Amino acid sequence: MTIKSEKTRVLVLGGNFAGLGAAQKIRDLAGDAVDITVIDRKAYLDYIPNIPLEIFEGRDPAVTMHMPLVEALAKDDIRFQQAEVLGVDVDARRVTIRPSERPGAPNYDIGYDKLVIALGARLAYDEIEGFEQFGHTVSDAWHANRLIDYLEHDYNGGPIAVGSARFAQGKRGRPDWLPTALAACEGPPVEVSLALAHWLGEHDKGSAENITIFTPGAMIAEDAGEKVVTQLLTAASEMGFTYLNKTEDIARLTRDTIEFADGRSIEAEVKIVFPNWKPHEFLRGLPISDEEGFIVTGMDMRNPDYPDVFACGDAAAITVPKLGAIGHQEAEVVGRQIARDVGRMSADEANVPWQPEVVCIGDMGGGKAFYIHANSWFGGDVQELQMGHLPYAEKLAYKELFFRNHGRVPGWGLPVAQWSAENIAV
Repeated sequence: MTIKSEKTRVLVLGGNFAGLGAAQKIRDLAGDAVDITVIDRKAYLDYIPNIPLEIFEGRDPAVTMHMPLVEALAKDDIRFQQAEVLGVDVDARRVTIRPSERPGAPNYDIGYDKLVIALGARLAYDEIEGFEQFGHTVSDAWHANRLIDYLEHDYNGGPIAVGSARFAQGKRGRPDWLPTALAACEGPPVEVSLALAHWLGEHDKGSAENITIFTPGAMIAEDAGEKVVTQLLTAASEMGFTYLNKTEDIARLTRDTIEFADGRSIEAEVKIVFPNWKPHEFLRGLPISDEEGFIVTGMDMRNPDYPDVFACGDAAAITVPKLGAIGHQEAEVVGRQIARDVGRMSADEANVPWQPEVVCIGDMGGGKAFYIHANSWFGGDVQELQMGHLPYAEKLAYKELFFRNHGRVPGWGLPVAQWSAENIAV
Protein backbone atom coordinates (compact mmCIF):
# COMPACT_ATOMS: atom_id res chain seq x y z
CA MET A 1 0.00 0.00 0.00
CA THR A 2 1.56 3.27 -1.10
CA ILE A 3 0.46 6.79 -0.21
CA LYS A 4 1.26 8.77 -3.37
CA SER A 5 2.62 12.24 -2.75
CA GLU A 6 5.33 14.54 -4.01
CA LYS A 7 5.73 15.81 -0.48
CA THR A 8 7.84 14.14 2.19
CA ARG A 9 5.82 11.24 3.58
CA VAL A 10 5.92 11.17 7.38
CA LEU A 11 4.56 8.05 9.04
CA VAL A 12 3.87 8.27 12.79
CA LEU A 13 3.35 4.97 14.58
CA GLY A 14 1.21 5.51 17.67
CA GLY A 15 -1.45 8.06 18.51
CA ASN A 16 -1.24 8.63 22.23
CA PHE A 17 0.60 11.56 23.84
CA ALA A 18 3.93 11.24 22.03
CA GLY A 19 2.48 10.22 18.65
CA LEU A 20 -0.26 12.84 18.59
CA GLY A 21 2.13 15.50 19.89
CA ALA A 22 4.77 14.63 17.29
CA ALA A 23 2.27 14.70 14.41
CA GLN A 24 0.95 18.10 15.49
CA LYS A 25 4.42 19.56 15.98
CA ILE A 26 5.55 18.30 12.58
CA ARG A 27 2.54 19.96 10.98
CA ASP A 28 3.15 23.19 12.92
CA LEU A 29 6.82 23.41 12.01
CA ALA A 30 7.06 21.68 8.62
CA GLY A 31 3.74 23.00 7.30
CA ASP A 32 2.56 21.80 3.91
CA ALA A 33 5.98 20.39 3.00
CA VAL A 34 4.92 17.04 4.47
CA ASP A 35 2.11 14.53 4.24
CA ILE A 36 1.50 13.01 7.68
CA THR A 37 -0.19 9.73 8.51
CA VAL A 38 -0.75 8.45 12.05
CA ILE A 39 -1.39 4.75 12.65
CA ASP A 40 -2.83 3.37 15.88
CA ARG A 41 -4.80 0.24 16.77
CA LYS A 42 -7.45 2.38 18.48
CA ALA A 43 -9.22 5.54 17.32
CA TYR A 44 -8.90 7.42 20.60
CA LEU A 45 -6.20 8.82 22.87
CA ASP A 46 -6.14 7.24 26.32
CA TYR A 47 -5.58 10.02 28.87
CA ILE A 48 -3.81 7.75 31.33
CA PRO A 49 -2.48 10.27 33.93
CA ASN A 50 -5.95 11.03 35.32
CA ILE A 51 -7.33 7.49 35.48
CA PRO A 52 -6.69 7.01 39.24
CA LEU A 53 -8.30 10.37 40.04
CA GLU A 54 -11.39 9.42 38.02
CA ILE A 55 -12.09 6.14 39.77
CA PHE A 56 -11.50 7.51 43.27
CA GLU A 57 -13.90 10.38 42.53
CA GLY A 58 -16.58 8.04 41.23
CA ARG A 59 -16.24 8.50 37.48
CA ASP A 60 -15.70 5.88 34.78
CA PRO A 61 -12.44 6.65 32.92
CA ALA A 62 -13.72 4.73 29.90
CA VAL A 63 -16.25 7.56 29.56
CA THR A 64 -14.16 10.53 30.62
CA MET A 65 -10.55 9.74 29.60
CA HIS A 66 -10.88 8.76 25.92
CA MET A 67 -10.35 11.57 23.41
CA PRO A 68 -11.30 10.87 19.75
CA LEU A 69 -8.23 10.92 17.51
CA VAL A 70 -9.70 11.15 14.02
CA GLU A 71 -11.27 14.58 14.52
CA ALA A 72 -8.22 15.92 16.35
CA LEU A 73 -5.88 14.89 13.52
CA ALA A 74 -8.21 15.98 10.73
CA LYS A 75 -8.10 19.55 12.03
CA ASP A 76 -4.44 19.58 10.99
CA ASP A 77 -4.92 17.68 7.73
CA ILE A 78 -3.30 14.57 9.19
CA ARG A 79 -4.50 11.17 7.99
CA PHE A 80 -5.42 8.50 10.49
CA GLN A 81 -5.39 4.75 9.90
CA GLN A 82 -6.75 2.40 12.56
CA ALA A 83 -4.46 -0.59 12.36
CA GLU A 84 -2.14 -2.81 14.35
CA VAL A 85 1.55 -2.30 13.58
CA LEU A 86 3.15 -5.69 12.96
CA GLY A 87 6.63 -4.94 11.71
CA VAL A 88 9.17 -2.36 10.59
CA ASP A 89 11.75 -2.81 7.82
CA VAL A 90 14.06 0.19 8.05
CA ASP A 91 16.18 -0.88 5.08
CA ALA A 92 13.15 -1.14 2.78
CA ARG A 93 11.50 1.90 4.44
CA ARG A 94 8.36 -0.13 4.97
CA VAL A 95 5.93 -0.77 7.83
CA THR A 96 3.61 -3.79 7.94
CA ILE A 97 0.15 -3.20 9.39
CA ARG A 98 -3.16 -4.99 9.81
CA PRO A 99 -6.37 -2.89 9.86
CA SER A 100 -8.01 -3.32 13.28
CA GLU A 101 -11.51 -1.90 12.83
CA ARG A 102 -12.88 -5.40 12.20
CA PRO A 103 -11.33 -8.87 12.56
CA GLY A 104 -10.12 -10.76 9.54
CA ALA A 105 -8.19 -8.09 7.62
CA PRO A 106 -5.02 -9.06 5.74
CA ASN A 107 -1.65 -7.43 6.22
CA TYR A 108 -0.52 -4.41 4.20
CA ASP A 109 2.81 -2.65 3.70
CA ILE A 110 3.13 1.14 3.84
CA GLY A 111 6.17 3.08 2.68
CA TYR A 112 7.60 6.23 4.25
CA ASP A 113 10.26 8.90 3.85
CA LYS A 114 10.38 9.76 7.56
CA LEU A 115 9.33 7.35 10.30
CA VAL A 116 8.39 8.36 13.86
CA ILE A 117 8.04 5.45 16.29
CA ALA A 118 5.81 6.51 19.17
CA LEU A 119 4.14 3.19 19.97
CA GLY A 120 4.56 3.38 23.71
CA ALA A 121 5.46 0.18 25.52
CA ARG A 122 3.90 -3.17 26.30
CA LEU A 123 2.98 -3.39 29.98
CA ALA A 124 4.12 -6.86 30.97
CA TYR A 125 1.43 -7.80 33.50
CA ASP A 126 1.31 -11.22 31.87
CA GLU A 127 4.84 -11.87 33.14
CA ILE A 128 3.90 -11.35 36.81
CA GLU A 129 2.95 -14.72 38.26
CA GLY A 130 -0.47 -14.56 39.88
CA PHE A 131 -1.46 -11.15 38.50
CA GLU A 132 -4.49 -12.42 36.59
CA GLN A 133 -6.01 -14.00 39.69
CA PHE A 134 -4.75 -11.76 42.48
CA GLY A 135 -3.42 -8.50 41.03
CA HIS A 136 -4.88 -5.07 40.36
CA THR A 137 -3.68 -1.92 38.59
CA VAL A 138 -4.89 1.41 37.20
CA SER A 139 -2.96 1.77 33.97
CA ASP A 140 -6.08 1.56 31.79
CA ALA A 141 -9.81 2.05 32.24
CA TRP A 142 -10.65 -1.66 32.30
CA HIS A 143 -8.24 -2.50 35.12
CA ALA A 144 -9.05 0.70 37.03
CA ASN A 145 -12.76 -0.11 36.99
CA ARG A 146 -11.97 -3.66 38.11
CA LEU A 147 -10.03 -2.27 41.09
CA ILE A 148 -12.69 0.20 42.24
CA ASP A 149 -15.37 -2.49 41.88
CA TYR A 150 -13.37 -4.74 44.20
CA LEU A 151 -12.75 -1.97 46.72
CA GLU A 152 -16.42 -1.00 46.78
CA HIS A 153 -17.96 -4.45 46.93
CA ASP A 154 -15.43 -7.11 48.02
CA TYR A 155 -12.68 -5.45 50.05
CA ASN A 156 -12.45 -6.87 53.57
CA GLY A 157 -10.31 -4.14 55.10
CA GLY A 158 -7.03 -6.05 54.83
CA PRO A 159 -3.52 -4.85 54.01
CA ILE A 160 -2.84 -3.26 50.62
CA ALA A 161 0.47 -3.26 48.72
CA VAL A 162 1.24 -0.71 46.00
CA GLY A 163 4.42 -0.68 43.95
CA SER A 164 6.48 -1.61 40.91
CA ALA A 165 8.13 -4.58 39.26
CA ARG A 166 11.71 -4.31 38.00
CA PHE A 167 12.24 -2.37 34.77
CA ALA A 168 14.65 -3.86 32.21
CA GLN A 169 16.53 -0.94 30.66
CA GLY A 170 18.77 -1.45 27.65
CA LYS A 171 22.44 -0.48 27.47
CA ARG A 172 23.17 -0.30 23.74
CA GLY A 173 23.39 3.32 22.65
CA ARG A 174 22.58 4.66 26.12
CA PRO A 175 24.26 8.02 26.83
CA ASP A 176 26.68 8.06 29.74
CA TRP A 177 24.66 10.68 31.62
CA LEU A 178 21.44 8.61 31.74
CA PRO A 179 21.22 6.58 34.97
CA THR A 180 19.86 3.06 35.32
CA ALA A 181 16.26 3.05 36.51
CA LEU A 182 14.98 0.05 38.47
CA ALA A 183 11.34 1.06 37.88
CA ALA A 184 9.89 2.51 34.69
CA CYS A 185 7.86 5.28 36.36
CA GLU A 186 6.96 5.59 40.02
CA GLY A 187 4.73 8.65 40.07
CA PRO A 188 1.69 6.35 39.67
CA PRO A 189 2.40 4.17 42.75
CA VAL A 190 2.87 7.30 44.88
CA GLU A 191 -0.29 8.90 43.49
CA VAL A 192 -2.42 5.78 43.88
CA SER A 193 -1.24 5.25 47.47
CA LEU A 194 -2.06 8.79 48.55
CA ALA A 195 -5.42 8.96 46.77
CA LEU A 196 -6.42 5.49 47.92
CA ALA A 197 -5.66 6.33 51.56
CA HIS A 198 -8.04 9.28 51.33
CA TRP A 199 -10.68 7.11 49.60
CA LEU A 200 -10.44 4.46 52.32
CA GLY A 201 -11.01 7.08 55.00
CA GLU A 202 -13.92 8.66 53.17
CA HIS A 203 -15.62 5.26 52.88
CA ASP A 204 -14.82 4.04 56.41
CA LYS A 205 -12.72 1.21 55.02
CA GLY A 206 -9.33 2.10 56.48
CA SER A 207 -6.52 4.62 56.13
CA ALA A 208 -2.89 5.00 55.09
CA GLU A 209 -2.05 2.47 57.80
CA ASN A 210 -3.50 -0.24 55.55
CA ILE A 211 -1.03 0.54 52.76
CA THR A 212 2.56 -0.53 52.12
CA ILE A 213 4.36 1.28 49.30
CA PHE A 214 7.22 -0.73 47.80
CA THR A 215 9.92 -0.19 45.19
CA PRO A 216 12.65 -2.34 43.60
CA GLY A 217 15.06 0.57 43.94
CA ALA A 218 16.96 2.09 46.82
CA MET A 219 14.55 5.02 46.70
CA ILE A 220 11.06 5.28 45.23
CA ALA A 221 10.56 7.83 42.42
CA GLU A 222 14.31 8.34 42.28
CA ASP A 223 14.02 10.48 39.14
CA ALA A 224 12.33 13.16 41.29
CA GLY A 225 15.55 13.60 43.29
CA GLU A 226 16.56 12.80 46.85
CA LYS A 227 15.28 16.10 48.26
CA VAL A 228 11.79 15.62 46.83
CA VAL A 229 11.61 11.94 47.77
CA THR A 230 12.71 12.66 51.34
CA GLN A 231 9.90 15.20 51.65
CA LEU A 232 7.38 12.73 50.21
CA LEU A 233 8.49 9.88 52.46
CA THR A 234 8.41 12.10 55.55
CA ALA A 235 4.85 13.12 54.75
CA ALA A 236 3.88 9.51 54.00
CA SER A 237 5.36 8.29 57.28
CA GLU A 238 3.40 10.90 59.21
CA MET A 239 0.21 9.74 57.47
CA GLY A 240 0.84 6.14 58.54
CA PHE A 241 2.09 4.46 55.34
CA THR A 242 4.61 1.62 55.50
CA TYR A 243 7.53 1.87 53.07
CA LEU A 244 9.59 -1.00 51.67
CA ASN A 245 12.56 -0.50 49.33
CA LYS A 246 15.13 -2.68 47.54
CA THR A 247 12.61 -5.43 46.82
CA GLU A 248 14.48 -6.11 43.52
CA ASP A 249 11.36 -7.31 41.69
CA ILE A 250 7.95 -8.89 42.12
CA ALA A 251 8.40 -12.66 42.26
CA ARG A 252 4.79 -13.78 42.71
CA LEU A 253 1.32 -12.72 43.80
CA THR A 254 -0.79 -15.10 45.87
CA ARG A 255 -4.25 -14.72 47.35
CA ASP A 256 -2.94 -13.22 50.59
CA THR A 257 0.65 -12.15 49.91
CA ILE A 258 3.06 -10.51 47.53
CA GLU A 259 6.48 -12.16 47.25
CA PHE A 260 9.59 -10.24 46.21
CA ALA A 261 12.73 -11.30 44.37
CA ASP A 262 14.89 -10.48 47.41
CA GLY A 263 13.14 -13.23 49.40
CA ARG A 264 10.84 -11.03 51.47
CA SER A 265 7.06 -11.21 51.35
CA ILE A 266 4.24 -9.23 52.93
CA GLU A 267 0.60 -9.90 53.54
CA ALA A 268 -1.69 -8.11 51.12
CA GLU A 269 -5.36 -8.58 50.40
CA VAL A 270 -5.07 -6.06 47.55
CA LYS A 271 -2.00 -5.94 45.32
CA ILE A 272 -1.87 -2.83 43.08
CA VAL A 273 1.17 -3.25 40.90
CA PHE A 274 2.92 -1.60 37.97
CA PRO A 275 4.85 -3.92 35.67
CA ASN A 276 7.97 -3.91 33.59
CA TRP A 277 7.63 -1.62 30.56
CA LYS A 278 8.70 -3.67 27.52
CA PRO A 279 9.01 -2.70 23.85
CA HIS A 280 6.67 -4.28 21.34
CA GLU A 281 8.14 -7.64 20.36
CA PHE A 282 8.55 -6.81 16.65
CA LEU A 283 10.98 -4.01 17.59
CA ARG A 284 13.45 -6.42 19.17
CA GLY A 285 16.43 -7.30 17.02
CA LEU A 286 16.06 -4.35 14.65
CA PRO A 287 19.21 -2.37 13.77
CA ILE A 288 17.60 0.72 15.32
CA SER A 289 16.90 -0.95 18.69
CA ASP A 290 18.82 -1.65 21.87
CA GLU A 291 18.99 -5.18 23.25
CA GLU A 292 15.60 -4.80 24.93
CA GLY A 293 13.88 -3.42 21.83
CA PHE A 294 13.69 0.29 22.69
CA ILE A 295 14.62 2.62 19.84
CA VAL A 296 18.11 4.12 20.12
CA THR A 297 18.30 7.86 19.48
CA GLY A 298 20.47 10.83 20.26
CA MET A 299 19.13 13.93 21.97
CA ASP A 300 17.72 14.91 18.58
CA MET A 301 15.42 11.83 18.84
CA ARG A 302 16.96 10.57 15.58
CA ASN A 303 18.49 7.12 15.21
CA PRO A 304 22.22 7.59 14.53
CA ASP A 305 22.40 4.79 11.93
CA TYR A 306 19.06 5.48 10.22
CA PRO A 307 18.68 9.26 10.32
CA ASP A 308 15.17 9.21 8.81
CA VAL A 309 13.92 7.15 11.77
CA PHE A 310 12.86 8.99 14.92
CA ALA A 311 11.37 7.88 18.22
CA CYS A 312 9.65 9.65 21.08
CA GLY A 313 7.72 8.68 24.18
CA ASP A 314 8.01 5.30 25.89
CA ALA A 315 9.28 3.53 22.75
CA ALA A 316 12.49 5.58 22.84
CA ALA A 317 15.41 4.15 24.81
CA ILE A 318 16.34 7.61 26.06
CA THR A 319 12.91 8.10 27.67
CA VAL A 320 13.64 7.22 31.29
CA PRO A 321 11.54 7.56 33.33
CA LYS A 322 8.65 6.53 31.07
CA LEU A 323 6.78 9.76 31.68
CA GLY A 324 4.25 11.58 29.51
CA ALA A 325 5.86 14.98 30.11
CA ILE A 326 9.15 13.74 28.69
CA GLY A 327 7.39 12.29 25.65
CA HIS A 328 5.78 15.70 25.11
CA GLN A 329 9.21 17.36 25.21
CA GLU A 330 10.60 14.82 22.75
CA ALA A 331 7.70 15.34 20.33
CA GLU A 332 8.73 18.95 19.87
CA VAL A 333 12.31 17.88 19.19
CA VAL A 334 11.06 15.51 16.47
CA GLY A 335 8.98 18.28 14.93
CA ARG A 336 11.98 20.60 14.77
CA GLN A 337 14.25 18.00 13.24
CA ILE A 338 11.82 17.05 10.47
CA ALA A 339 11.11 20.72 9.77
CA ARG A 340 14.85 21.20 9.31
CA ASP A 341 15.06 18.19 6.99
CA VAL A 342 12.38 19.60 4.67
CA GLY A 343 13.84 23.09 4.64
CA ARG A 344 11.31 24.80 6.91
CA MET A 345 13.66 25.50 9.82
CA SER A 346 17.32 26.41 10.10
CA ALA A 347 19.78 24.01 11.70
CA ASP A 348 20.42 26.51 14.49
CA GLU A 349 16.71 26.65 15.35
CA ALA A 350 16.21 22.91 15.04
CA ASN A 351 19.23 21.99 17.12
CA VAL A 352 18.42 24.10 20.18
CA PRO A 353 19.62 21.86 23.03
CA TRP A 354 16.86 19.92 24.74
CA GLN A 355 16.98 20.00 28.54
CA PRO A 356 14.86 17.06 29.77
CA GLU A 357 12.97 17.48 33.02
CA VAL A 358 10.50 15.57 35.15
CA VAL A 359 7.12 17.30 35.53
CA CYS A 360 4.43 15.36 37.37
CA ILE A 361 1.14 16.18 39.09
CA GLY A 362 -0.42 13.39 41.15
CA ASP A 363 -3.77 13.21 42.91
CA MET A 364 -3.76 12.95 46.71
CA GLY A 365 -7.52 12.82 47.26
CA GLY A 366 -9.65 15.43 48.97
CA GLY A 367 -9.12 18.03 46.25
CA LYS A 368 -5.34 18.07 46.75
CA ALA A 369 -2.41 16.96 44.62
CA PHE A 370 1.37 16.94 44.62
CA TYR A 371 3.45 18.72 41.99
CA ILE A 372 7.00 17.63 41.15
CA HIS A 373 9.43 19.52 38.93
CA ALA A 374 12.96 18.12 38.80
CA ASN A 375 15.93 17.67 36.51
CA SER A 376 18.44 16.18 38.96
CA TRP A 377 18.03 12.78 37.28
CA PHE A 378 19.54 14.40 34.19
CA GLY A 379 22.35 16.18 36.03
CA GLY A 380 20.53 19.42 36.94
CA ASP A 381 19.88 21.02 40.30
CA VAL A 382 16.07 21.52 40.24
CA GLN A 383 14.08 19.53 42.82
CA GLU A 384 10.72 21.12 43.56
CA LEU A 385 7.77 19.62 45.44
CA GLN A 386 4.50 21.35 46.26
CA MET A 387 1.35 19.85 47.74
CA GLY A 388 -2.10 21.38 48.05
CA HIS A 389 -5.25 22.47 46.25
CA LEU A 390 -3.56 24.41 43.44
CA PRO A 391 -1.76 21.41 41.87
CA TYR A 392 -5.07 19.53 41.95
CA ALA A 393 -6.84 22.36 40.13
CA GLU A 394 -4.01 22.45 37.59
CA LYS A 395 -4.28 18.71 37.01
CA LEU A 396 -7.97 19.04 36.19
CA ALA A 397 -7.49 22.20 34.13
CA TYR A 398 -4.71 20.72 32.03
CA LYS A 399 -6.89 17.74 31.07
CA GLU A 400 -9.82 20.00 30.16
CA LEU A 401 -7.56 22.25 28.08
CA PHE A 402 -6.05 19.22 26.37
CA PHE A 403 -9.43 17.78 25.38
CA ARG A 404 -11.01 21.07 24.33
CA ASN A 405 -8.05 21.87 22.11
CA HIS A 406 -7.84 18.35 20.65
CA GLY A 407 -4.49 17.60 22.22
CA ARG A 408 -3.04 21.05 21.74
CA VAL A 409 -2.07 22.89 24.91
CA PRO A 410 -1.08 26.55 24.40
CA GLY A 411 2.61 27.28 24.68
CA TRP A 412 1.99 29.26 27.83
CA GLY A 413 0.08 26.38 29.50
CA LEU A 414 2.92 24.39 31.05
CA PRO A 415 5.13 27.38 32.00
CA VAL A 416 2.20 29.06 33.75
CA ALA A 417 1.34 25.82 35.56
CA GLN A 418 4.95 25.41 36.67
CA TRP A 419 5.30 29.00 37.86
CA SER A 420 2.02 29.01 39.79
CA ALA A 421 2.62 25.63 41.40
CA GLU A 422 6.06 26.71 42.56
CA ASN A 423 5.18 30.24 43.69
CA ILE A 424 1.57 30.20 44.92
CA ALA A 425 0.47 28.24 47.99
CA VAL A 426 -3.21 27.27 48.03
